[in-house]
Amino acid sequence: MKTGIQHLYIPGPTNVPEVVRQAMNVPMQDHRAPDFGDLTMGLFADLKKVFRTETGRVMMFPGSGTGCWEAAITNTLNPGDRVLMARHGQFSHLWIEMAKKLGLDVEVVDVAWGAGVPVNEFARILGNDRHGKIKAVFVTHNETATGVTSDVALVRRAMDEAFHDALLFVDGVSSIACIDFRMDEWGVDLAVTGTQKGFMLPAGLGIVGVSPKAMAAAEKNTLRRCFFDFADMAKMNDTGYFPYTPPTQLLHGLRRALDRMMDEGLDNVVARHRRLATGVRNAVAAWGLDVCAEHPSVYSDTVTAIKTPTGVDAREVIKIAYDRYNCSLGSGLGPLAGKVFRIGHIGDLNEGMCLTAISIAEMSLAAAGAQVRFGSGVAAAQDVYAEPFARAVQRNVAARIAAE
Repeated sequence: MKTGIQHLYIPGPTNVPEVVRQAMNVPMQDHRAPDFGDLTMGLFADLKKVFRTETGRVMMFPGSGTGCWEAAITNTLNPGDRVLMARHGQFSHLWIEMAKKLGLDVEVVDVAWGAGVPVNEFARILGNDRHGKIKAVFVTHNETATGVTSDVALVRRAMDEAFHDALLFVDGVSSIACIDFRMDEWGVDLAVTGTQKGFMLPAGLGIVGVSPKAMAAAEKNTLRRCFFDFADMAKMNDTGYFPYTPPTQLLHGLRRALDRMMDEGLDNVVARHRRLATGVRNAVAAWGLDVCAEHPSVYSDTVTAIKTPTGVDAREVIKIAYDRYNCSLGSGLGPLAGKVFRIGHIGDLNEGMCLTAISIAEMSLAAAGAQVRFGSGVAAAQDVYAEPFARAVQRNVAARIAAE
């Protein structure tokens, strides 16, 4: 019989704060009532702050980030349009497959799973596209499967230096509201995310940021859509309403989640994710293991994919953590199955929670046959998380022990 809480350290869905859960515990209400806009208009305004856009608009569709992937494509592109995409993980792969199914002509650049978006190759391809056949460039900002964050600003620079007019699509499902994201500054035309990760809510709302350029493209495209139509949504959103029944409980939860973000400060949210992620990565190094991300420049601050040593099946590590320690760790996806496990450090998270994940991962690795020293990862993370005075005390203790 399991006791205590079930620890959730997957990169989504993430933990829902108790105050957010309670905020959703409201009676059903009339979504056509004259005062419904009192709730929704503030949501639209604060979502724009999270996306860091003043010129674009942010829309919410019942569904998930995948639904908004489809909304972004069907509203702005036409059948047969050529688009440029990179495949470097499971989610970039799925985005490619969707684009193909929707009738786009996809030019795919395959790179290693662990690498970021190949900016130099994108620059070469865009520079050679003198007739503007490429209508959109797609970037998976944070590849959740591999723990890799790509540089969207560099992709925008490559597009500008090639004088290319393509739309810039960004998958920000596991980055927006956690990792620095600047829609206007980076010239992003369509940015997609969902509520179940950095927004600390259950799955159920897809969120998409749309630039004026993308809205203009939506007026001219011919890919069919109905439920995901930007024009219908924008018209109703302008007055605080939706063209169909919205999930009102999620909207109340989103209000509380956004309040928490604004109280903490968006820059502080980003810094917290960076600090917590650094502790997890230092723990992995202390175990003598490698992360999937190829270089520190692409390390993700929301999820770390950890390679298990030869002879140790990552699926066994995950099973032990779940069965023995009531802990869910992320699995390896696609070709990484059995080779990596993932620790999600995203959303409503603090140092103690990360230390719990690290300590359970240590025990699970050891039980699966990995040669790790108990406490090594925890100590390495503590050295990041501890206050400066506490770190100084520990170093003095270590120096005294070494001298004896």
